[in-house]
Amino acid sequence: MTALPRAAALTLAQRIRLLSGGDVWRTRALPEAGVPAAVLSDGPHGLRFQADAGDHLGVTGSERSTCFPTAVTIASAWDEDLAEQIGQALAVEARALGVDVVLGPGLNIKRHPLCGRNFEYFSEDPLLSGRLAAAMVTGLQRHGVGACLKHFAVNNQESHRFVVDAVVDERTLRELYLSGFEHAVRASRPWLVMAAYNNVNGHPATQHHRLLTGILRDEWGFDGLVVSDWAATNDRVAAVAAGMDLEMPGSHGLFDREVEEAVTSGRLPAELVTESAQRVLDLVARSARSARAKGPAIPVDDHDALARRAAAEGTVLLTNDGVLPLDPGRSVALIGAFAEHPRYQGSGSSQVAPTRISTALDELTRRGVTVTYAPGYDPVHTRPEPDLIAEAVAAARAADVAVVMVGLPPAKESEGFDRTDLALPPQHDELVAAVCAANPRTVVALSNGAPVLMPWKDAPAAIVGSYLGGQAGGAALADVLYGDVEPSGRLAESFPASLEDVAADPYFPGDPHQVEYREGLYVGYRYHTTAQREPLFPFGHGLSYTTFGWDGIGVDRATVQAGADVTVTVTVTNTGPRPGADVVQIYRHDRTGVVARPRRELAGFAKVHLEPGERRAVTVTVAARAFAFYDVRAADWRIPSGAHDLEVARSSADVVGVVTITVEGGVSAAAEPAGAPLVAADDEQFERRLGHPVPRPRPVRPFTRQSTLDEVGTTRPGRLLKAILWRMAPIDDDVRADPATLAMYEHGINELPLRGAAIFSDGRLRLGTVDALVHLFNGQPGRAAARALTSLATAVRRRVGRR
Repeated sequence: MTALPRAAALTLAQRIRLLSGGDVWRTRALPEAGVPAAVLSDGPHGLRFQADAGDHLGVTGSERSTCFPTAVTIASAWDEDLAEQIGQALAVEARALGVDVVLGPGLNIKRHPLCGRNFEYFSEDPLLSGRLAAAMVTGLQRHGVGACLKHFAVNNQESHRFVVDAVVDERTLRELYLSGFEHAVRASRPWLVMAAYNNVNGHPATQHHRLLTGILRDEWGFDGLVVSDWAATNDRVAAVAAGMDLEMPGSHGLFDREVEEAVTSGRLPAELVTESAQRVLDLVARSARSARAKGPAIPVDDHDALARRAAAEGTVLLTNDGVLPLDPGRSVALIGAFAEHPRYQGSGSSQVAPTRISTALDELTRRGVTVTYAPGYDPVHTRPEPDLIAEAVAAARAADVAVVMVGLPPAKESEGFDRTDLALPPQHDELVAAVCAANPRTVVALSNGAPVLMPWKDAPAAIVGSYLGGQAGGAALADVLYGDVEPSGRLAESFPASLEDVAADPYFPGDPHQVEYREGLYVGYRYHTTAQREPLFPFGHGLSYTTFGWDGIGVDRATVQAGADVTVTVTVTNTGPRPGADVVQIYRHDRTGVVARPRRELAGFAKVHLEPGERRAVTVTVAARAFAFYDVRAADWRIPSGAHDLEVARSSADVVGVVTITVEGGVSAAAEPAGAPLVAADDEQFERRLGHPVPRPRPVRPFTRQSTLDEVGTTRPGRLLKAILWRMAPIDDDVRADPATLAMYEHGINELPLRGAAIFSDGRLRLGTVDALVHLFNGQPGRAAARALTSLATAVRRRVGRR
């Protein structure tokens, strides 16, 4: 391939054309200039590649590829090497399918356990999220395939995701919601970062100059391309000025004229268009270099084996009275429709068409286990069915052991909408309680993408958290149940005992146009350890089949200058009869009193694999940044002088030992001193934290391009437009039969802003028409008619000009 031209050598029109996609998954080619398109694909846990015209929601078919465990499962392994191996495997499959960029990983913080997309994100903790994301990016890009960190930033809910404004104070923004991205950007240098749908403190993420240029590029040194989430673009001119380079998907040049007029009039500097166009060309050039060495076909068997190992390593043994591992000679009542119809991935844009699927029922049968199967519930609708529970109870009574597979059906969690409660379906809870009463040797295996309540927690002999294990999840569960693989997973998120133990709950999901992050830093275990709330299961928790002893806890220095790293050492011994892995977690407790901080914050971790009787010294580096807080007054990171405890722990609630160090040369005062309230419950407290008055949500009227179809649907012409768009949606019998996909469409259409409808219209709805409709919805028919005539005249002039 010949060298691509520089952006400066292209015409203004060509540069502008490069700044929006060619279709759903490709950048726009410029054949006359020798510029091909680059191919992008969804892929946080597997490639969702659509070779022909596709969609962004995962409804139409895609090419077969390995469905690895979702991020929630991968994170539970606490293993950066494993995350990197999965990244490498994704790159191999991308090369085989002709994909240049994988849209992932996602590393948004799990602010609230009800976020419908939590299964796609790693953790409630930014250090763990950032390190795992960096590892996955490294694996992908080592093989010449670009990675795209998403969704930047403060994208922590699905409810009204296209328009909601996340109001968050600067310190919380920096310490919790940006620091994972910062680590991944600095450590792995991703090719792309995706700007999110939502607003951040009043500015759309796609046109947030401070986020995209001031922080991402100028502070962190990001030199790649910023792409919008699909249809996230609000104002293309403002987006280019802010540092967003590529609008996706292709919108048939929807914003091109506005950008050209802004450059011509001097409102938008031409050099910014040139810089963004050059970044697109750089991406295409990188992709073209990789395409010359296109890889062979997908190694199905090898990648299925990797997916199986990852699912097993991400499995968390929550409780166990000794019933596990199972004796292969025991008869088993396998109960739960997920044993036959597994819940192995989430719904939405990350849905993968797997190369194969293993089920727990098939795997136990293959092993020669004497197994009796009872479905217990409908896997899709999970309506109350007492007959199915009675059948399951009979099977449990007749077996040596019962294994009950329950969890969240697809309609409970998906992209596009949030959960409404923490509970499992009533049929699942009733099934577990009934089976445990019939057979005390009952093992419960959970298939879920986020925390759930367990009112029956103390009844089973064991509880196994297998999360969403990907295509090989059924086989992996059998591996864990029978001890072929030692469970070494640890929770990467807290399981709260109730919604009252979630500090963000009173403010989630907020007003349709505004959500206030009044809980500040107190998310997940940070709140539990500070407010002394006992969770159902704590962050970092997980049991093993073997036992481990920890001793020899020490630190390399007792006094440290601010800005220096510290090394903590602990000797771990496998004191049991089986090989296994343990996770050493280091938490920092700031005792200086300089600034208000959570009681406990993860500062480092390491996973160690040991044979029976093996003893090894494990060293964990606690980076200087772990001691720092973001000082709003100084607009910089500062480290408090004084005593800091480093707590060596098995989980956020199980500390084994403590070493204390003294930091010298730091600061002794901060903008938010110790003693500040955990949650800014009233406006005065929140205003102090924000540094300005609490903004009011955007009013519904007057309507604008950002108004949703639900909002304009309160008017007669709005109802007509909404009805037309519903008829245009690709909702067939398959979609109607899938509650999760149907719910995703319902929320997606109802909450879609007018400018999003134009982007998704394949050129049928132009901005001039949108503006005319806005006037009509606002009860201004005269202005609507004038705008429509202006739009028509412009279209005629452009058509004549093309002739």
